[in-house]
Amino acid sequence: MEVNSFPKCQKCGKGDLVPLSDFGSQGAPIQYKAWVCTNPDCGYNIKIRNGEVYLNEPILSGELHVRGHQEFAR
Repeated sequence: MEVNSFPKCQKCGKGDLVPLSDFGSQGAPIQYKAWVCTNPDCGYNIKIRNGEVYLNEPILSGELHVRGHQEFAR
């Protein structure tokens, strides 16, 4: 494996698994909260939430969150 390369997705074999980070409810950074496949047709993901591991949850666009938030503000 090359330096700075990501592992291949074992589900589709086409995409790479890349880490995503987030912030906790108190604002603390959470590194590598999720790993997702870069192949949009695959959708494989693994996430950690409250110490539990979740596989292949639906991936939602952040656009929906922003749009819904704007509509609520009206």
